[in-house]
Amino acid sequence: MTTAHTSGGLPGQLSHSLVSQRARSIDASGIRKVFDLAAKMKDPINLSIGQPDFPVPQSMKDAAKAAIDADRNAYTVTQGIPELIDACWKHLAKDVGWDGPGDHRSLIITSGTSGSLVLAAMALLDPGDEIVIPDPYFVMYAQLGKMTGGTVVCCDTYPDFRMTAERVERCITPRTKAVLACSPSNPCGTVLSGAEQRDLVDLCARKGVLLISDEIYDEFCFSDAREDGRCPSPARYSDQCLLIRGFGKTYGCTGWRMGYVAGPRAIVQEIAKFQQYTYVCAPSMAQWGVLPSFGVDLAPMVTEYERRRQMVVDAFAGVTELARPSGAFYAFVKVPERLGLTGHQFVERAIDRRVLAIPGGVFSRRDTHFRLSFATKPSVLAEGLGILRDLMVTG
Repeated sequence: MTTAHTSGGLPGQLSHSLVSQRARSIDASGIRKVFDLAAKMKDPINLSIGQPDFPVPQSMKDAAKAAIDADRNAYTVTQGIPELIDACWKHLAKDVGWDGPGDHRSLIITSGTSGSLVLAAMALLDPGDEIVIPDPYFVMYAQLGKMTGGTVVCCDTYPDFRMTAERVERCITPRTKAVLACSPSNPCGTVLSGAEQRDLVDLCARKGVLLISDEIYDEFCFSDAREDGRCPSPARYSDQCLLIRGFGKTYGCTGWRMGYVAGPRAIVQEIAKFQQYTYVCAPSMAQWGVLPSFGVDLAPMVTEYERRRQMVVDAFAGVTELARPSGAFYAFVKVPERLGLTGHQFVERAIDRRVLAIPGGVFSRRDTHFRLSFATKPSVLAEGLGILRDLMVTG
């Protein structure tokens, strides 16, 4: 007769000592904590959700349903279905001038842009290797080092949240493998100009490091930031950057977990190898579902988000500092110093009045701001902005 190993503690219980140091080093996302809180609140004014508030386009719904009905529900090849890969290449040819695969370029479909980021970090970072990220950052960026053994180096972008080459260069060391930029930015909504993108390309080429461009919000770029009608991208200046884009935020299908990564063939091949042994492939029916996406006109929704952006800018005018967002659907708002509150403390006061936002400390080594999302109904946004402004004025 055998006895289950319990590593001490009560019989039948798994000891905490079995959990890896890697797992213990990572806290649950502060965003998820607010989401959990929202689920328990009655009638919250939720300005925390980073998800488009419009339905998935009907053509995409129909394509996904047709794929299921046609029994396209099995594994696909690791790289993704050829039809979607071809569609992505055609889009990139038009948008950034990359004319398809070749001896030095490749592309694979991934399980969301998060899948692209994790697999890229696994393919690039050994223990001690460094990756430079912006501060403030998307919450996942700060965990990439802990998940891979690499080291995350934060590039301070306060107060305007622009990850310029001048700021990045101060962060690069002989151990730097990659620089990770995000434009339009989560959590700030900042969009780097074409000149700033080109400077980053030149810096990374000079230093021999990889530039990773997370462009999950590339379609949500407002008129004041577009150049030649498009969102600026470093891919227009070099095909040696690693370009990450997705479908979930763009088309409201975040639960489909669909993204893609394109760039230097040698690196993308290693990403594909890790995908084979982890995610296997992106969801099959969702791959067919996003095929019609490149024909969807998002202009009306982008115009609506630009209008809501102006509501946010107007709400905080004269009461606090706000770096004007030019893309995505976020604003990173400073808590007035005269209040003497951290971002967490201010958000706690907002929650007492039913308004949900995310403390800035979730996205940064500082806790001086909070993030709000304007991907919500204008009436809800207006009510929430009014309460937040009142909290700043009255304390």
